[in-house]
Amino acid sequence: MDSLDLIRTFREVALRGSFSRAAAPLAMSKANVSKYVAELESRLQVRLLHRSTRTVRLTDAGRLLLERSTPLLEMMTLTQNELSEHAVQPSGRLRIAAPHGLGASSLPSILGSFMERHPKVSLSLHLSNSMVDLIEEGIDVALRVGTIQDTNLIVRRLRPVEFVVCAAPAYWDRHGRPLHPDDLSAHDALTYSLAGPQPHWRFEVNGRPHTVALKSRMEATDAAPLLAVAEQGLGVVCLPRLLLQQRLDAGVLEQVLAGHSPRDVWLYAAYAQRRHNSAAMRALLSHLEEHWQQPPPRRPEP
Repeated sequence: MDSLDLIRTFREVALRGSFSRAAAPLAMSKANVSKYVAELESRLQVRLLHRSTRTVRLTDAGRLLLERSTPLLEMMTLTQNELSEHAVQPSGRLRIAAPHGLGASSLPSILGSFMERHPKVSLSLHLSNSMVDLIEEGIDVALRVGTIQDTNLIVRRLRPVEFVVCAAPAYWDRHGRPLHPDDLSAHDALTYSLAGPQPHWRFEVNGRPHTVALKSRMEATDAAPLLAVAEQGLGVVCLPRLLLQQRLDAGVLEQVLAGHSPRDVWLYAAYAQRRHNSAAMRALLSHLEEHWQQPPPRRPEP
């Protein structure tokens, strides 16, 4: 039996002065009411009530417990009410993990519109290209690109991710534009160092997976320096369109090999719980799906 249930039963008896009168509001039998009080006395090793055939009276210990338990139960009731509201009304703070590159995408504006829609929710955004342990770091939702290997996580596909091969127009003018993904092996690639000691890019050719080994001119743990070097005409990058669209539209970078992006790469939302998720977390997942479920049209191969 839970100690709080025992204390609630004792208080009902103490306030009503009778086991039988306490039974009805507790939805218990008189015998169980008496059993609960006896169990509480046994745990505390002190008599709380003087019993007679007609009434019960508080002992000194009983009066002390009645007095001290009042703020405790009031706090528990208030907490339960707040938790119940938390489950149905989005509120509180959510901790989100995402790769650095998403910080330069539409993610900040999407999170901003979420906060406008749910003013009682606060957000903490943790940007890292390393795999974050959601439980260890206290992360509610992790946004990840690629494949989720942790089978303990629940994942939602938000949108397919198109990878774009591009470089500055001046670079292509000097080195030539590739006509096939294999042509990239002769180019200066700008790669993620997290990809391992032998960098490669994945493509699709004739509907089948195709991998190209690269000559990496520069590697980095984040996309930002690779993009800066690419804009200087010093190499080729292969990054998600989410990060490149503004530069492509402005003509700063030029895409090649359109249509060869692998189709099995997704932007995921991963989280550790399936049941009893807060209303805030459910609202965030729905908001992300609303904004990212419809991907931009895939650009055909020229």
